[in-house]
Amino acid sequence: MTTGDPLLLSSSGSADSPSKPARPSVGSLGCLCATDSFSSSLYEDCETASVTLTDEREAQPRHLRELSDVSRVAERFQSADSQFFHRLSVECSQKERQRKVSWGGAMERQHSPSSLEIGMVSSSHEKPNRSQRIRNKSSQFEDPSEQEPRKIYINDPNKTNDRYEFTGNEIRTSKYTLITFLPKNLFIQFHRLAYVYFLVIAALNQLPPLAVFGRTASLFPLLFVLFVTAIKDGYEDWRRHRSDRNENNREALVLQHGDFRSKKWKNICAGEVVKIHANETMPCDMVLLGTSDPNGIAYIQTMNLDGESNLKTRYARQETTSMIYDDTYSGLIECELPNRNIYEFTATMKLDSQRVPLGQSNIVLRGCQLKNTEWVIGVVVYAGQETKAMLNSTISPSKSSNLESYMNRETLWLSAFLLITCSVVATGMGVWLFKNSKNLDALPYYRRKYFTFGRENRKDFKFYGIALEIFFSFLSSVIIFQIMIPISLYITMELVRVGQSYFMIGDTRMYDSNSGSRFQCRSLNINEDLGQIRYIFSDKTGTLTQNKMEFQQASIYGKNYGSSLQVTSDFSHEISTAESLRQSVRKPKVNVDLALTELLNQPLIGEERLSAHDFFLTLAACNTVIPVNTEGSHDLTNEVDEIGAIDYQGESPDEQALVIAASAYGYTLVERTTGHIVIDVLGERLRLDVLGLHEFDSVRKRMSVIVRFPDNNVKVLVKGADTSMLNILKVEIDDELYDSLHVKIREATENHLSAYSSEGLRTLVIGSKNLTDAEFSEWQEMYEEASTSMHERSAKLRQAAGLVECNLTLLGATGIEDKLQDGVPEAIDSLRQAGIKVWVLTGDKQETAISIGLSCRLLTQTMHLIIINGSSEVECRRLLAEAKAKFGIKSADFGRDLQGTEDMYHGDISKLRPSNGHLSETGAQSLELTGVIGGDKSEYSENVTNFDGTELALIIDGSSLVYILEKPLESELFDLATSCKVVICCRVAPLQKAGIVDLIKSRTSDMTLAIGDGANDVSMIQMADVGVGICGQEGRQAVMASDFAMGQFRFLKRLLLVHGHWNYQRIAYMILYNFYRNAVFVLMLFWYILYTAYSATLALTDWSSVFYSLIYTSVPTVVVGILDKNLSHNTLLCYPRLYEAGLRNEGYNLTLFWITMLDTLWQSLVLFYVPFFTYNISTMDIWSLGSLWTIAVVIIVNIHLAMDIQRWVLITHLAVWGSIAATFLCMVLIDSIPIFPNYGTIYNMAASRTYWLSVCLIIVLGLLPRLLCKVVYQTFWPSDIQIAREAELFKKLPQQLGSRPASDIS
Repeated sequence: MTTGDPLLLSSSGSADSPSKPARPSVGSLGCLCATDSFSSSLYEDCETASVTLTDEREAQPRHLRELSDVSRVAERFQSADSQFFHRLSVECSQKERQRKVSWGGAMERQHSPSSLEIGMVSSSHEKPNRSQRIRNKSSQFEDPSEQEPRKIYINDPNKTNDRYEFTGNEIRTSKYTLITFLPKNLFIQFHRLAYVYFLVIAALNQLPPLAVFGRTASLFPLLFVLFVTAIKDGYEDWRRHRSDRNENNREALVLQHGDFRSKKWKNICAGEVVKIHANETMPCDMVLLGTSDPNGIAYIQTMNLDGESNLKTRYARQETTSMIYDDTYSGLIECELPNRNIYEFTATMKLDSQRVPLGQSNIVLRGCQLKNTEWVIGVVVYAGQETKAMLNSTISPSKSSNLESYMNRETLWLSAFLLITCSVVATGMGVWLFKNSKNLDALPYYRRKYFTFGRENRKDFKFYGIALEIFFSFLSSVIIFQIMIPISLYITMELVRVGQSYFMIGDTRMYDSNSGSRFQCRSLNINEDLGQIRYIFSDKTGTLTQNKMEFQQASIYGKNYGSSLQVTSDFSHEISTAESLRQSVRKPKVNVDLALTELLNQPLIGEERLSAHDFFLTLAACNTVIPVNTEGSHDLTNEVDEIGAIDYQGESPDEQALVIAASAYGYTLVERTTGHIVIDVLGERLRLDVLGLHEFDSVRKRMSVIVRFPDNNVKVLVKGADTSMLNILKVEIDDELYDSLHVKIREATENHLSAYSSEGLRTLVIGSKNLTDAEFSEWQEMYEEASTSMHERSAKLRQAAGLVECNLTLLGATGIEDKLQDGVPEAIDSLRQAGIKVWVLTGDKQETAISIGLSCRLLTQTMHLIIINGSSEVECRRLLAEAKAKFGIKSADFGRDLQGTEDMYHGDISKLRPSNGHLSETGAQSLELTGVIGGDKSEYSENVTNFDGTELALIIDGSSLVYILEKPLESELFDLATSCKVVICCRVAPLQKAGIVDLIKSRTSDMTLAIGDGANDVSMIQMADVGVGICGQEGRQAVMASDFAMGQFRFLKRLLLVHGHWNYQRIAYMILYNFYRNAVFVLMLFWYILYTAYSATLALTDWSSVFYSLIYTSVPTVVVGILDKNLSHNTLLCYPRLYEAGLRNEGYNLTLFWITMLDTLWQSLVLFYVPFFTYNISTMDIWSLGSLWTIAVVIIVNIHLAMDIQRWVLITHLAVWGSIAATFLCMVLIDSIPIFPNYGTIYNMAASRTYWLSVCLIIVLGLLPRLLCKVVYQTFWPSDIQIAREAELFKKLPQQLGSRPASDIS
């Protein structure tokens, strides 16, 4: 080809400078501000007067006198960095009205002075608003650009480390050394409130006036727990020491005296040059200087860092590759300070007088493995503890469960009861002492004998006066009744949660074979919350869908193409002449339109043909996809017949789909470097020099690449979301005829976009623009300055992009299909049957969201859609008011009551219909809107008159939320949304997702769950009570921020309906049972003290009291909390409404707590008074009576537990009956020791029939009322769970069992 060939020329002719730029589409920024109105006001101001921009980061203010400057201001205003860290003010000289915009709120208009302030303003005494709460919840990294950059001298580690205090590369994950183990481990253990409580009680018991228990016995439980924990911690730390030693002693090749020599990892320093070979692991964070690939490309696997198995591409700058061959390793790198963000890196390299920008694509992190690349050479920038891998090894903040908060409430009641009982004992002691003060010397308890000079004297010894005796009696009672406050319950709950997590992780039904992802429990504190979820907030792309994109349709020059024929890479000859090349491209099926292929095979003449050429050229070039030759020659620029199979590697499935589609139509990307792109265009090679790349970000919502063609023409190729692209298209040209045609093409394209969205396709708009020399020079100067900046590089790059991303020529649009994941419709259907509301929060278009809602059964044809698309606060208020008035929605309480009557079926098992496993294909169906409220629509359908019997679905966009969140309208939205069956929020920003979650959390006590797969879901996941991350194709940020992680959305059904139900029922019962077993023991002792002159004496031995909670009754609690199942998983999945037991708090509530306490009171009375009256005239000593009480209380509490166990297994039998046997064994051993006062007691008592009859009578009388109540309640008022349980046992259908609805349990 020659340079005169039309193919080598840019197809758009000359580029004239625009006379007036289009207004930028700044869009909505989540909960930030009404930026559309802001940019509009700036335009109006510039048309009438000058505008002054003042930035706290700049010394001098800027004067905006041209509309082109406003575009940059508006883009800058969108900057998340600017919003988060800086203040920006705009002042107009003539405008009298002030518009004030603050971070976290929509626009507020005030009068005088005339200035506009942008920033986050909050007083220290004010309550944080939602935006601040969201920002605090989200994982925000410190801005490293605010500090001085770090300087690394390449191949000069001495100079680097002498001038700066860098850490070595030795890592240490262990906590202790031999010297620090004991004090440090004890210090860490005593951070637990339970251990401090036990320590205080044990310390009080060491004082002579308060010595209730033996001093050794009182210390034994605490010492035992401390010892076992120390052994566990010591073993784990020993393993960490061993792992650290192995890691630090690994070797790598380091440049020393001109040669690469082996050096241990721990001795590598910042500034040293390291060489890594294929399949080796990176020892530290390194900036690439060169690779075995001539183009400087390297492939790494980040499995050890973020769990992703797919390969990622990294580059060495072309400016540094000569170092490798010339052995001139020198230069200076200025980089940001160490931080935890593994997805960003900002640095600049100085080579002689040249400044080279460095970014995330130029650094390889510690723990990554080198793949498909022979070797790489890099310079160390972060080592040891400063590497990103080590900085991310910290544990994320934990959440507390809902049940635990209720448990804390009941603990306060028990604490109050403890104080009352101790006060009763102390008061009784004071009264008794007052009445018997004259006879104290005759009581052995208050005196002792001692000798002075051989003569016996008598003196009151233990009597300190009534006041002190009352005080000591109170403290002694606290020691005796210490287990009334169930501090040990927190430790028991931790053990149970660990066991539950073990079984959840091992559930093979939640294993995703496609991605190899197992279920992960990243938080052990909220297992039971999975059984009480009322709201699910879900992302769409990658969460409900597969995130595996397939190109389906295209709109080019106003014409729609696609869906006519489906071909693969072996499509026949009429596609292009480069058949052999495109046969080698490994790609999925692509919908290829024959009419479009015929157009592409025509000569490159005519506007339509040129538009199609530029369209596919943009698809092939405007991306970050790397073509990898997996067969044959490694050089993809060889002749066609020498090229092996091409595999496209990229981090964005959308980009891969577009590149594959371009290849199917004859535009095959065959080579990409940082400096150029080679595209095979219908069999002929086209090389484009890459002058700059503006990657996609959530602010601009588009991506652009600036390329130079062989004829030296410079063009910017852009693709992005329609909301971002349509407002930056060319709007004025001189040719009226062409302008008319352009308007028609644009209208046709917008119609095609709406049609694609209605079919559930993801859409992108494609555009381009020829740059004049002046435009290119202005952009290049700003781009080079921004790309080498160490401060606010992202914001400055966005400003540079704004210079060229305007007045674009519309080339067309694309429609990409993202299919639903398997089982999503069935999962959503089951979750909704379970009484869970599913809300979808997506960034897609409204039509796409509605179509996906139909496909996944979130929306039904019978639902009435309420669509809120407001462009102002006034309009949003009107739309919300009309919707509430039409459907009779009065208040939040009213809406919740309606929902409750619709969703709750207390005990009515006939309502428990099985989940339907049938999947209907409704993705492409159109939706009949029987009750629509839109941006310009105020009329409702006549057939909807009230809310009765009507299922509502709310559809609202992010632009409307700008005017609603954190405004008076927020309560209106809450009333409407909570009255709807379904809510879909489209075109929402990440912070808006978190704002919606916080809207529910702050106004209800309902439990929320957020599930997503991408970085834009992190704030939502962290805001929700339970966060679930999907191990998808959009990185691991969502997983890293989540509490639980899984491979597919459909696993959420099993996680909630099965494991959530089990965990909630187990933990709820375990809490009540622990309250019961501790309280019954304490009350039994309390009744005894009342009959011993209120003295702090015990009939039980010290060791019996200690072992009661430690051995006799603790093991069954843990085993049942881990293994018990009230229903099988098949039943729970078949009848999702059984999940509503958790929503109604049936397992644990205040009513059940007090009923349990009444049962405890009765059993304690039986335990005390049966032996009391049985042996009233007996000569039985105190230790014999204590032996009877010990055996009786252990047996009764274990049988109490056995009555409630739903599913018996071998371990359960061993735990329950083994605990009773262990009690007898311990008593035999203790009573066999002569030094104990109860020596031989058990042998004498066991020989008495009265003893065993008393035990049996205690068990029968104590548990008979409980048994009768259970029989009556289950017979006449059975719950859904009880009916389903009976159906399982008798193998009957639940519909055959009668039931009567029960009232709500609050």
